[in-house]
Amino acid sequence: MIEFKRKLYKRGSSFETTIPMPMLFSLDRKKKYNVLFQFDNKRGKWLLDFEPQKKD
Repeated sequence: MIEFKRKLYKRGSSFETTIPMPMLFSLDRKKKYNVLFQFDNKRGKWLLDFEPQKKD
């Protein structure tokens, strides 16, 4: 199992963190993506998903 730890830091009036590069290795760097954060109530865990941004 791979485990990543990221610091949660305060930026202005909100808190932020960064997504580690090893989680982005399969994405095409030439494209832009939206990061989807989903909470699984049954397991009590957050899930990340990436979707390509649509060109308008």
